[in-house]
Amino acid sequence: MSVIALLSVAPVQEGSMSEEIANAVEVLEGFDVSYETNPMGTVIEAEDVSELFEAVEAAHTAVDGDRVSTVLKIDDKRTVDQSASEKVESVERHLGREASSER
Repeated sequence: MSVIALLSVAPVQEGSMSEEIANAVEVLEGFDVSYETNPMGTVIEAEDVSELFEAVEAAHTAVDGDRVSTVLKIDDKRTVDQSASEKVESVERHLGREASSER
């Protein structure tokens, strides 16, 4: 997979947004992407940018609300095929340990 993105999509509202965020994450199942949700967003990997944009549009549309905020950061490596996990592993090799704390 050569396109990696960080997606954050949420309704602008008071209180918990988790149900609407779950709706956005759930629609990703209908696309040829892999994803991992973390506390700050969802990392998505796709073979090409068009599949990524389709998945992102569906996630954005899946969130109900009068106002929806979406932030998308894309790493489109066009000459190297590197997964998100490989990027983390590279950092961990330099650290000599996992890139997380024991908290």
